[in-house]
Amino acid sequence: MSAGIFSPKPGAAPVGRMIAAQTALETRMLLRNGEQLLLTVIIPSLLLVLFSTVDVVDTGAGEAVDFLAPGVLALAVMSTAFTGQAIATGFERRYGVLKRLGASPLPRWALMTAKTLSVLVTEVLQIALLTAIALGLGWSPQGGPLSVLLLLVLGTAAFSGLGLLMAGTLKAEATLAAANLVFLLLLVGGGVIVPLEKFGAAGDVLALLPISALSDGLRDVLQGGAGMPWADAGILAVWAVLGLGAAARFFRWE
Repeated sequence: MSAGIFSPKPGAAPVGRMIAAQTALETRMLLRNGEQLLLTVIIPSLLLVLFSTVDVVDTGAGEAVDFLAPGVLALAVMSTAFTGQAIATGFERRYGVLKRLGASPLPRWALMTAKTLSVLVTEVLQIALLTAIALGLGWSPQGGPLSVLLLLVLGTAAFSGLGLLMAGTLKAEATLAAANLVFLLLLVGGGVIVPLEKFGAAGDVLALLPISALSDGLRDVLQGGAGMPWADAGILAVWAVLGLGAAARFFRWE
């Protein structure tokens, strides 16, 4: 009996094509989720507009938007890479989606790569929108784009690792509660809206948090026109290594 000739030829697609397709799917799912849009777009935009136009918090000398815009960009990264990804991945794990995807031709590392790329695509849209709003409010950014890009990448890696660690170790309901609680706590105490100097001696400890390092680093560059803030970049790099390493070690697919 001769072997049949099939067209198209059966088999898995190239890994690159599978990653691209999964990235597009993950991005569409993220943008269609009302709760995620609230966290990733609406809340950062409202905070930027509100605190830039209403004199509620003392942000120091200069225009309020010059202080707030870098912090809100950092908040946008955290909302997508940490909060949004943790919640979405946690419920995918609960409903068995990750288990089924793990049994598909798409390798598990490729699935994590697609999720990371989806986060980056969403962040590009967030940053473009927030930058347009900030410029409309009179923002005058300084510094070099390469320093900003490196800080954003390091921040994304740090928050993504922590988000995946939470989603892969806690139950979905616990992940939902913990991720939102962490978001609110870091919004208040992470130097996003309120300068860390306002917290007194506790500010030195809060400065070691990833949101504080990202906020301060972006502020040094975009507001102060400084070069690469290596101390803040180092803090983010440490969080990225610890978070991604722990996620790879302890993440449970079921």
